Order: sequence, then structure tokens, then C-alpha cells
Amino acid sequence: MNFTILEDNLGYKFKDKGLLKKALTHTSYAYENKVESNEKLEFLGDSILEFITSEYIYNTYTNLKEGEMTKVRATVVCGENLCKVAKSHNISEFLYLGKSEIISGGKNRTAILEDSVEAIIAAIYLDGGIEQVKKFIVDNLKEEIEEATKHVGIKDYKTVLQERLQENGDVKIEYEIIKETGPDHDKSFVAQVKLNGKILAQGEGKSKKQAQMQAAKKALEQN
Repeated sequence: MNFTILEDNLGYKFKDKGLLKKALTHTSYAYENKVESNEKLEFLGDSILEFITSEYIYNTYTNLKEGEMTKVRATVVCGENLCKVAKSHNISEFLYLGKSEIISGGKNRTAILEDSVEAIIAAIYLDGGIEQVKKFIVDNLKEEIEEATKHVGIKDYKTVLQERLQENGDVKIEYEIIKETGPDHDKSFVAQVKLNGKILAQGEGKSKKQAQMQAAKKALEQN
């Protein structure tokens, strides 16, 4: 496979193309072809990602407290954001997948895309060193980090709704996912929030958490 286009997308030219190939090799392909998968690179990349992100937050947002920095990092270093990185660089087109994974749409599976980005992070580090991988991570996540810092410390809709509804004593607040639509790699969810068994509002989102948040937001707007 010619990796030139992918390297251009990533903004990094590998000296050892074998490292990049290994980073793109899913366990399903590795099992079928008796080669090494990207699992060990993924393990290393996960740690590098957390370290570089932590360092960047620490040096850039000096006003944040320790707990706030932890929340920002957790918001940024998540499957959803890593999946966005994978899609922005069209990584799915270069993955080595087993036949069953290809048939089942593995190239668009969130977990596989997330793991591939972590493996690529490790591969860049091993091939080019800490400064190169730092550039890759910061270039791809600095906007998400900036956005996360704007909301840190702000109570989310579910917390605000709970506090408001409990002002006059204990109440039972429940969230239920009542509908799921779309394929595995692009699902949408509908959630409803209930107060003592009574439906207050419904919300929709690309994740269950997002749908619940939207339901809480609508409940706040209506009450």
C-alpha cells in the first residue's frame, strides 16, 4: 500500500514505513495473516496522548485548577474526538482489516478508528521522537482543548435540572433511552427525562449522554 497520501494527511513522513503499517494493522487482519497487530502500539500511544495533552493543558491554561485540568483532559481524550481525528485524515481507507471486519463495516467502527489513532501516535513517537508526536497531537486537538476549557466548571444541564427539581425535597428523576436509529458507526439516540414517573421532556443526540443532556435542557426550558 502506498502511504504517501496518508503521510501528507498526517503531516509526518515516516522513515520506517513498517511502523506505520503496523499501526494500521487491526487484530482481525493480524490473526488471518500471522503478523503483529497494532495493539502494543495502541497501548503506548494511549499513554503518550495523555501525557502530551496534560503537558499542553498545564502549560497553556495556567489558570485551571488540578481538578479542572483533569476534566478538560477527560473531555478531550475520548473516543469521539479520536474518531474525528481519524476521519479528518481519512485513516479508514488505509486500515488493514480481516475479511469479517471488512464485511461488517469495521473501517467505520469507532473503536477501531480510535485505536488506530493511538497506534499512529505511538508510531510517530518511535519514528520521529517526542517533538514530532507533540506537534501531531496539539495540531489535531488544540481546538477541542480550547472548547473544553470554556465549559469546565460550568454545571451541566442534568446537574442544574436535578438541583432545581430537588429544591423542595427529594424527588425521583429518571433518564431513559427510548429510541436508537442508524448503523453502529453513526447512531442517534432519543432520551426522555421523568420526574416521579411523569415525562418532562425528550432530547436527541449522537450519544446516549448527549441525548440525556438535551432532554434535561428542554426540561429546564419548559419549567
